[in-house]
Amino acid sequence: MIKSFFYKILERRHFWRYATFGEVADLYASRTLRIAAVHIGAGFTSVYLYKSNYDLVFIMIFWALIYLGKAIIAPLAGVIVAKIGTARSTLISNLLYIPAMLSLSSLDRFGFVAIVSFAIFMGVSGTLYEVCYFVEFSRIKNPIHAGKEIGFMNIFEKVTITISPVIGGFIALAFGMQVTMLVASVLFAFAAVPLFRSASRTESKQRINIRGFPWRMAIASMFARSAEGFDIVATSIVWGLFVVIFIFPNAGKDVYVIIGALSSITVVVAIITSILYGKIIDRDKGGNLLKIGVGSNALVHISRIFVSTPAGAVGVNIVNEAATTAQNMAFLRGMFDIADISGHRILYLVCIDIMNSLGAMTACLLLIVCEIFIGGLDGFRIYFFLAAFAILIVGTARFPIYRK
Repeated sequence: MIKSFFYKILERRHFWRYATFGEVADLYASRTLRIAAVHIGAGFTSVYLYKSNYDLVFIMIFWALIYLGKAIIAPLAGVIVAKIGTARSTLISNLLYIPAMLSLSSLDRFGFVAIVSFAIFMGVSGTLYEVCYFVEFSRIKNPIHAGKEIGFMNIFEKVTITISPVIGGFIALAFGMQVTMLVASVLFAFAAVPLFRSASRTESKQRINIRGFPWRMAIASMFARSAEGFDIVATSIVWGLFVVIFIFPNAGKDVYVIIGALSSITVVVAIITSILYGKIIDRDKGGNLLKIGVGSNALVHISRIFVSTPAGAVGVNIVNEAATTAQNMAFLRGMFDIADISGHRILYLVCIDIMNSLGAMTACLLLIVCEIFIGGLDGFRIYFFLAAFAILIVGTARFPIYRK
């Protein structure tokens, strides 16, 4: 049913690839359900830990170790994907996230053991899924209209991200965070259903061979991807904690609804910009879009230094949506092009995931340093100032498709 919904919406716009659109619909449906599950449950993880009296340094060490683990196990994820295909690997990933959610829901009972269990299952599941998603989307996308397809995927993601935190926030407010985690677990199970259909069509039994890998072509984008990982942590985890600690310090349980609403208010911007940016990318202007997005995103991080009111937080979220969408869509198009022409699709995307995780880990470590040596509001302000410069590294990616 969910797959049919996506099919009906996009079929006319994708007539050029009608024969294989079932694969696209399966991927859209599966990713939408997974994102819903993640943002209903784990989207509140840092806030949940903070409200459970874990200090900021502990929370960031927790995330730094998770990202380090993700970087270490990414090669194994690549081997699994090459061996059994993306559909079955994604199914395994979804099922692994269920014990992660159940572990976090038992935090009050098991304490640190629950945190460790969550970190292990979430890290393994997330890494395997990221490799699967990049490999599968890279394989089935239409090279001529890839910008439009990335745009549609971004729209579905943003709409799902818009709805999910609000639902998760209200569930947490009414029934507690534990029930929210249980609901997320159920969604993870359903997210695997569309993949049973595509399992027989998915490539498998491939080999990963480092010999002949085009390092000269790929290295710049891999290094730039680390800055994207840094940006993800700065924009999600760190910004979320900043809002909870300094903008809504006395919100209580209402904070889950507030965080959900703040992340949801930008959906209109996401839809408009995704359509617009997709057209720009398909008109061979993605290189310029990437530069504009990176520059704008850096200014967004600078602006966070001056935010002190809910209205300011809303304004930053809206501008950030336009900037990061430009940056991420243009980057993904260039990344998928290298995956196509490299002859080493899985190996390249595994390397991309490793660098993304290392960049995210660096972002966590930076906040730890700022908290230990500066602390408080000034520590966050210094962090966002440094993040503005770190994000400029994304612009150093030299994608061949943008040099034509």
